Amino acid sequence: MTGDNSEPSVDASRRNLLAAAGAGGVFALAGCVGGNDDNGGDNGGANGDDNGGDNGGANGDDNGGDELTGTVRISGSSTVFPVAQAVGNTFTQEQHPQTDYDLSKDGSGGGFRNVFIPGDSDINNASRPIKDSELSDCQDNGIDPIEFRIAQDALTIVVNNDADWVDEMEVSTVGEIWDPETAPETWADVNSDWPDQEFNLFGAATTSGTFDYFTEAVVGEEDSIRDDYSGTERDDQIAAGVAGDTAGFGYLPFAYYVNNPDSVKAISIIGENGEAVAPSLEAAQSGKYPLARPLFFYVNNNKLADDPTLQEFVRFYIEQAGADFVAEQIGYVPSSDDQVQSNLDKLEEQL
Repeated sequence: MTGDNSEPSVDASRRNLLAAAGAGGVFALAGCVGGNDDNGGDNGGANGDDNGGDNGGANGDDNGGDELTGTVRISGSSTVFPVAQAVGNTFTQEQHPQTDYDLSKDGSGGGFRNVFIPGDSDINNASRPIKDSELSDCQDNGIDPIEFRIAQDALTIVVNNDADWVDEMEVSTVGEIWDPETAPETWADVNSDWPDQEFNLFGAATTSGTFDYFTEAVVGEEDSIRDDYSGTERDDQIAAGVAGDTAGFGYLPFAYYVNNPDSVKAISIIGENGEAVAPSLEAAQSGKYPLARPLFFYVNNNKLADDPTLQEFVRFYIEQAGADFVAEQIGYVPSSDDQVQSNLDKLEEQL
């Protein structure tokens, strides 16, 4: 089943937090939450091992929950990975030390297809809503996925710092560059005022929810993109690729951009009203930024019903998704109070 994709409301204090965060002043960023998983992916510059490292500010009081045991298996999106890791660290290290969690970066689609749908994970993180085909496959396999919207991202278009010829683009121009039907070879092919340099393109792997969102929202057709680009689940490699190439052009989650603010330049996106809007949390939350998108996690309801540890982990995940660390230390718009309550109500309906 799918949830509400409407924009979350935030109170005045959270609006102030997002304004500060969007300005880049509060971010040590995702470097505070987690480390490399089994797939060797980067989680926004974080240090630590698979399930170690700092908790990124996802604080909670010890409630004497030592009676909970077992491991929660989480698959899916690299975009949502830093949030899940911060939550997992705090849950297992501070809340319930007899529990553990296993977290991997498989991409939203890769996680659904290869881990969640076969029944090998309890939770799948996703940077886009579940597809009808994935939902059908879940149901065919006896899985009832429950959707929880937890945060919002400002997908960021980036160029090399030396690309002084471009500061803003329309969504349609970005799409033209990545469209397999047009596939311009040089910047000058798109705009005669731009240099006659061949594009070097960097973006998400086809298993990624970011890829799915980008191809549909920007290129205009799901799964349709030119094939001469470097695709990866490691967003740090996208940033590094663009940083190392004057003609580089790419896209990545806002959390990974703000962790690399000096290595690449973000492009402002021109909306339908003609206004160029820079990516920021405040612009994403207000709806002004054209490439704002919701982030989710999905729970296997069949496992949820019989697993008290999974139930408590999901409850904690929902609550922590509304905490300030999501903006301050990771770089996403956190859940509003209303969204947290809506998610908790949905969870209770399943129990």
